[in-house]
Formats: sequence, C-alpha cells, structure tokens
Amino acid sequence: MPTSIGTAPQETVRHRRGRPRLGEIDALRGVAALAVVLFHYSTRFHELYPELPTTSWQVPHGHYGVNLFFIISGFVIFMTLERTQVASDFVISRFSRLFPMYWAAVALTFVVTHWLGLPGKLVSLGAAAANVLMFHNLLGVPHVDGVYWTLEVELYFYCGMLLLFLRGGMHRVFEATAALLLVRWAYFIAHAGWGIDLSFTVGRLLILKQLPWFVLGIAIYVLTQTQASRLEHGRALVAGVFAVVTLAVTDSLMLGALAAVLAALVWLAASGRLPLPGGPLLPWLGSISYPLYLLHENVGWSLMRKALLHGWSADMAAAAVLLAMLGLAHLASRGIEQPAMRWVRQRWHARKQGGHGTA
Repeated sequence: MPTSIGTAPQETVRHRRGRPRLGEIDALRGVAALAVVLFHYSTRFHELYPELPTTSWQVPHGHYGVNLFFIISGFVIFMTLERTQVASDFVISRFSRLFPMYWAAVALTFVVTHWLGLPGKLVSLGAAAANVLMFHNLLGVPHVDGVYWTLEVELYFYCGMLLLFLRGGMHRVFEATAALLLVRWAYFIAHAGWGIDLSFTVGRLLILKQLPWFVLGIAIYVLTQTQASRLEHGRALVAGVFAVVTLAVTDSLMLGALAAVLAALVWLAASGRLPLPGGPLLPWLGSISYPLYLLHENVGWSLMRKALLHGWSADMAAAAVLLAMLGLAHLASRGIEQPAMRWVRQRWHARKQGGHGTA
C-alpha cells in the first residue's frame, strides 16, 4: 500500500517555508495500511475460504485504505517533483523507494505460499520472475500477491507525472488531469448512453479509474502551501471538486462522499490540524507501511490457514498472524527497505558528484 502504497523512512513533507515533517501524513499512511490488513484477515479471508472458521469481528470497508494511499501518493509525488531539479533524481528516488523491497517481497511471498500452501493463489516460477517488472499484469501475468495491482497503478501515475515534468508542464497539472478526467467521463457516457465499452487497456494505462484520488492529493498539496497565490488555491479547489464529482457520477455517490471525507482527513493532516493519538505507535506504523502492505496478504493467509487447520480459533489465528506480520514488516523495513534505499541513493549521488550524472 501503497507510496505509494502505500509509500521507507517516509518522504519528508515540507512546506515552501520549510515547515517540519508532517508526521500526521505518515500516521494516516499507517492507519490506511492497517485498515487494509484487517479487511484481508477478516472479511476477505472469509470470502475466499468460507469453509474455514471466520473471525468474530469484521472490517468490511477496510479496503478503502487503498484510496487513502492514492490521495497521499498524489500529495507526495507532486511535492517531490516540485522540488526536483533533474528527472533522473526523481527516477532514482522512486526506484529505490519501490523496487528493492518489492523484489524481496515477491521472492519471500512465492517461497512461503508454496511451502505452506494457499489454494487458488499460487503462481508458477516463471510468473513470479515476470512479477519483477511490476507492470507484469498488463502482459497477462498473474500477481504473486493480489495487492500488487496498486503498485502498477502507482507506477503509471509516476510515469505520467514524470512525463509532465519533462515537458515543463507541472504548472499545468490541473489542466492535464482535467483532460484525463474528461476522458473518464467519455468512457462513462459511452457505456451508459450507448452500451459501448471503450478501450480497457487505454483506460488502464491512463489510470482513469484511480486518477481522481491522485488529483485530490495534488490539490491538497497546493491548498496547504501558504505562499501559493489565491489563483493557485482556486484552481486546486476546483480540481478537487471536479475529482469528487467525477467519482460521484461515474462511479457512485458513496465513493464521491468517501473521497470528500478522505480528502478532508489528508488536508487536516497536511495542515497540522488532525488530532491523532500521541506516542510512537502511529509513526511506527507509517514507517513500516510499505513492507506491511506488500507482505501481509498471501503470507498472512497461508499462516492463518495453517493455524486454523491445526485447531486455532479464528480470532487467535488472526491476532497471531497480525503480530507476526507487523514484526516481519519491521524487520523488512530495517533490514531491506531502508538499507537498500540508502545504498541506491548514495551510489547515485556519488556517481553524480563524480561527473557522471545525467539530466
């Protein structure tokens, strides 16, 4: 989950006047990851394996944590590119952020699920190898873990924003995204009015279904900039409203309302006005949110099935697996994610200082 999705230590979020890191954003990211995990260990697990005992509690709407991830990603990626001097720095930053931990998760998930068993979720070794691309599903290759679909969406968003950056169009981001949202409206009208389904592949590459959530994140970033002009704030507000209306009309009123609520939460967090519990728990959850998101689903389900088949109660199994996944995510963050990210970025900076950097 997830910024991404989720999305290391988390990126430092600063206003143009040097505002300190917004820990509330990281906390929201951690809450979003936990919501997705709880959904998968209760509601979704029961849907997949109804023959096994289910938990006495359910989190049926926890999967909407992914939508919160997308809003936060829009905020962070636009902020990052606004402060980026050359495109290659952004590419290396995103690569080091996403891929090393992702590759480790692919390998670990493949090994654990084949070792413990997970009916209906196993893939071949060749498919697992193709997963390293991250856009493998576009080629018809199944995911090693179902949560990877959001990473593909994030990757396309990054590519689109990078293209806008390379064309010098960051100041026109709301015009560019509005044009894409109008394409989504065209898809909706063609289907609703004439029963015509426009190209699925084009819609997927343009992330038409998820784009409104990213637009909300970009709009919130601009709205929280104290040095932005009233015109910039106005454009951001219009873009955010258009994104919410697009979701409400082309998807559902419920999703439009949810988008408004989640956007308000992110705005409060980015403005330092979100009252969250103190202490280290939520910042810690935010710091491990990416490996937690990557590792929790199929590995967790494999462990839950084994525990249930050995006579554990569903509540005990879910609690034990949750604790195990939190611990595994912590170890993965400290032992893989952060060291790999530092190593890649240090190598890149050393190469640039040696006169080999590229624009």
